[in-house]
Amino acid sequence: MNRKLASKGSAVFRSNVKLACSLWGSLSIIALTRLEYLTRTYRFSVASGDLQLLSGAWYVTHSGLLRLSFRRKCAGIKATFVNQLSDAVAKRWVFKATVYKTRSMGFVGYGDADPSNISPIVRGSEMRVAETRAVNRALRKAYGIGLCSVEELGSQPFVVEPPKTISVDAENGKGSSNGQPSLRDKLRLLIRNYELDPALVKRYAADFCGTETLREASRDLVEAFVSTIVGEAANDRAALVCKLNSYNQPEEVRP
Repeated sequence: MNRKLASKGSAVFRSNVKLACSLWGSLSIIALTRLEYLTRTYRFSVASGDLQLLSGAWYVTHSGLLRLSFRRKCAGIKATFVNQLSDAVAKRWVFKATVYKTRSMGFVGYGDADPSNISPIVRGSEMRVAETRAVNRALRKAYGIGLCSVEELGSQPFVVEPPKTISVDAENGKGSSNGQPSLRDKLRLLIRNYELDPALVKRYAADFCGTETLREASRDLVEAFVSTIVGEAANDRAALVCKLNSYNQPEEVRP
């Protein structure tokens, strides 16, 4: 690796650490070491939404895997429905995906999904989740990525206490008692940095979390939203603004 590439890798790692700390608080030595490896080896970017930190462990995202395949000049991806293992009545779907690093070298991965192993916020999309999981597994095999992808996780991947309902508009603004940045502060920073409409961001967040208002969403869902919108803003701010504008519905005029 020449000096220019090494310098670029260091800059990306510093950026990843800064944003990761703003999103998830202080990182452990293990998490930092792992992040450095993932940054230098695969050029994953936290700002682009390539990685998620859950319960102290790193997980790659579907978008991160697709960007990696583009950088590595993937020859093609083929996903097929596995009829004999699926059950439409039970909403259980199984897909087989093949990732071609070259035209003659393919890596196979399977993915399944049903209402029991997906998050409630994607209920009704079991078929698409199954296809995504199959593609992710095949991509991880093809490029030697040992960490699991977020989309492959079940509905309850960790044994944790039930999430407490929090408010990002709490009067004390803390939202956390462990000294980590509050969710309200994270949203404020995001809105200020990307010059977004606060009201539209809150509407988008409530829709993302599947709640009537953002106050009703759990901390885990709000954190996932913040990470998602950061990636969207970094990738294509104009597209994000268009999405936010779709939530700018005029209020109904009553006679």
